Amino acid sequence: MESPRLRISFEDRVGFLFDVSRVMVAWGLNILLIEIQTSSLYVHIEKIGLRELAGLMNELTKIPGVLELCQVSLMPSEEREKKIKAVLDAVSEGILAVDSEGNITTINPVAEKIFQCSAAELLGKKFAEALSAETPILRCLEDGNPYNYKEISLNTPKGRLNFLSTGRPLKDDRGNIVGAVACIKDMSDVKQLVYSVTKPAMTTFDEILGISSPLKKALDLARMVAKGDSTVLIRGESGTGKELFARAIHMGSFRQGKPFVPVNCAALPDNLLESELFGYVEGAFTGAQKGGKVGLFEFANNGTLLLDEIGELSPHLQAKLLRVLQEGRVRRIGDRVENPVNVRVIAATNRNLEEMIKNGDFREDLYYRLNVVPIYIPPLRRRKDDIPALTEYLIGKFSRRLNKNISNIAVEAMDKLINYHWPGNIRELENVLERAMILVQGTEIQPEQIILDRNYDGAEENETSLEGTGKVLKEIWADGSGTLEEAVNAFERQFMAQALGKYGSIRQTAKALGVSHTTIMNKIKKYGF
Repeated sequence: MESPRLRISFEDRVGFLFDVSRVMVAWGLNILLIEIQTSSLYVHIEKIGLRELAGLMNELTKIPGVLELCQVSLMPSEEREKKIKAVLDAVSEGILAVDSEGNITTINPVAEKIFQCSAAELLGKKFAEALSAETPILRCLEDGNPYNYKEISLNTPKGRLNFLSTGRPLKDDRGNIVGAVACIKDMSDVKQLVYSVTKPAMTTFDEILGISSPLKKALDLARMVAKGDSTVLIRGESGTGKELFARAIHMGSFRQGKPFVPVNCAALPDNLLESELFGYVEGAFTGAQKGGKVGLFEFANNGTLLLDEIGELSPHLQAKLLRVLQEGRVRRIGDRVENPVNVRVIAATNRNLEEMIKNGDFREDLYYRLNVVPIYIPPLRRRKDDIPALTEYLIGKFSRRLNKNISNIAVEAMDKLINYHWPGNIRELENVLERAMILVQGTEIQPEQIILDRNYDGAEENETSLEGTGKVLKEIWADGSGTLEEAVNAFERQFMAQALGKYGSIRQTAKALGVSHTTIMNKIKKYGF
């Protein structure tokens, strides 16, 4: 017994469908579905035995105008439905449709995964009751206005859901709204897509150059740490390559295919840094962008977040960071709901955190939460064996950038590099070599082209001291033509240089001088520090 589907090709004439129906009635068969296309009639009938089916088909062929009669596996509507389902199942976005009453009529597997519900749980249910009434697709159904790439956060019985959605109303021939359809993409997939397009070049441990014993010890420890998932605190002077180590740890971990997000905690004022790290909801504060903003903790979900210059965090942000590390959840500014995040945190600093704890500038509980695995990166003056390899690499790098054919450095010039104490570490070495590459005329760097930033034997007068300021002021007034503005600027420049050198960071300098973070940033730009 089977429930056959028949296709009858025929010559178009009045009464043909009636003649087919009359044969079916004579055989006592129930017609389940009839579809007509150009010169073809499709009939789906109830179950019938094979012998009876052969007799029925023989009688149907005798109807005037029948050109061909055969069995088919699917009715046209069934074939269309299967093709549509195959497309819906294959696309990477979630697809959800509702009818004019807001009942869910279509949902594909990706949407099931995003909403954490099966199709059986959702189909036929009102969207507002099954998921949430606060969603653009229902507003689209009411006003007929489409929307594009809107970030949506829903509180549902399954928890907080975050996704990106684009929606369109469905209209009939008369322009009446008969439903709506939405394309949905999980925010974690969106972030991964953004990261895959914008991610910077990453560094592996093999790309960190050096043969010195102090560096090898740091690399060996970092390789072991990378395989785990513990919080790491990278310590070292400015310019030693703390971010390179952080990137290498990320690339050596199981998170390597996920986002690596570096944040310089000293580069932003507190209120801006807070919104960048934790995000905010729409209307959280004046100037907040429409729809709110995802914080970097959420953006780095399943990946790694580097908090560089962690010692510059204010007490308020230290407390919020501690809660995120303890609870694994982030609350956006202005929101009442916490979102779970799975982020590996790597912190880096050149500050003495232990001394800051004694002075009450850094939370002790946060210190122990961060200092699970400390890695100390040696300064360049303690790894001078690495200078030749670093120099060779940098010469090749700058040759390509400056379009020069320089392949060698004189022995005397190399000795000059090795004998210098490098207070600015590798960053200073890069500056010195780039300067030399610009000045060199032939194919070899000479000693006179190695111009060091500081006099390491102490013979040169320290122009960042107040005594140096006095000298500058005398030079301005030497011919009696110096202006008050020039004198004020000269004093301010030297005073700022001394203050920055003493306090070591923009935030601490601003605090000590009683001015804002922005004021110090503007002075730095003004005087070209």
